Amino acid sequence: MAATDIARQVGEGCRTLSLAGHVGFDSLPDQLVNKSISQGFCFNILCVGETGLGKSTLMDTLFNTKFEGEPATHTQPGVQLRSTRYDLQESNVRLKLTIVSTVGFGDQINKEDSYKPIVEFIDAQFEAYLQEELKIRRVLHTYHDSRIHACLYFIAPTGHSLKSLDLVTMKKLDSKVNIIPIIAKSDAISKSELTKFKIKITSELVSNGVQIYQFPTDDESVAEINGTMNGHLPFAVIGSTEELKIGNKMMKARQYPWGTVQVENEAHCDFVKLREMLIRVNMEDLREQTHTRHYELYRRCKLEEMGFKDTDPDSKPFSLQETYEAKRNEFLGELQKKEEEMRQMFVQRVKEKEAELKEAEKELHEKFDRLKKLHQDEKKKLEDKKKSLDDEVNAFKQRKAAAELLQSQGSQAGGSQTLKRDKEKK
Repeated sequence: MAATDIARQVGEGCRTLSLAGHVGFDSLPDQLVNKSISQGFCFNILCVGETGLGKSTLMDTLFNTKFEGEPATHTQPGVQLRSTRYDLQESNVRLKLTIVSTVGFGDQINKEDSYKPIVEFIDAQFEAYLQEELKIRRVLHTYHDSRIHACLYFIAPTGHSLKSLDLVTMKKLDSKVNIIPIIAKSDAISKSELTKFKIKITSELVSNGVQIYQFPTDDESVAEINGTMNGHLPFAVIGSTEELKIGNKMMKARQYPWGTVQVENEAHCDFVKLREMLIRVNMEDLREQTHTRHYELYRRCKLEEMGFKDTDPDSKPFSLQETYEAKRNEFLGELQKKEEEMRQMFVQRVKEKEAELKEAEKELHEKFDRLKKLHQDEKKKLEDKKKSLDDEVNAFKQRKAAAELLQSQGSQAGGSQTLKRDKEKK
């Protein structure tokens, strides 16, 4: 009998029974809580925004601590992602927090590909988790989950509209991560401008089809507050780690010549709303959405690329072994095809090379024959010239000998005349 038939029969024959006394499985939620506390939790935040919008300061303010980090400059040649892990503890709950910042985002003259390193980083975390899942011996309970759970997208407080860089980047990221848009340094614009700016941002996101994270309203315990907070997106926030004495209390605030802006005063900014929604109410939902929605989409696409499907054309469950064998045979077929193509290409190149060599050999023989004939002609010319030179040398020697003979005869005749004159004088 097939496993599906057995499961169907079990489901159809399920009966509801009442217990005669306490059994104890009502403690399962407590067991789950204790196990989760002992294992700890992890949460990964990606901060996307231009340099100088206060990303690091806001992180310090959110978690009420001072994270390590060097201020980024505006001279980065490209966008780099810097990931830092921290171990935090509040009461008896441990949190492994990872903060990923985009160094150099928006600083280049050509910002066309600024989103690519961010998308590649998110996909790399998904791929690492998928590879761990596909291992024969998995250790997911101890595996450090580096998938991004929340993306805080920092928007410059221009008061006009979103930049094309912001729209393009959020559009590329909305299917891969939970995007929470926030207006950074919101004390730079007035209240009325801020309200109009929020409306403008929301309308531009909707018109461009950008899907941002919506706080869940299906849980009755948080439906009301989440529904209200969805209407406040994007949050207008201010970050500060400086504490000032306001009244009788020390509060985080920013001091200006014209007054003081209180970070945790909801009349001044939405920082409290952001902290409430991100950390205190919806952190687990962000983790769950990352796994069930974004990671599952990536996983499904990757497995479909590998040739895996849920059912075959006959609507029967796919066999992993059959899929593997089919994919292996397909790969071997493609490999043999490529090997044959490479062999034919090699033979063709060898033939072409042989033809080139034969042509070069023919040209060399022709050149050799021409040079040989030219050499013979030159040799004949040189021999003729040598013969003529030898004849001239012989003729010159004969003329020289004749001249010497005449000279010697003349000198003898002159000597005899001199002797004759000397005798006559005596």
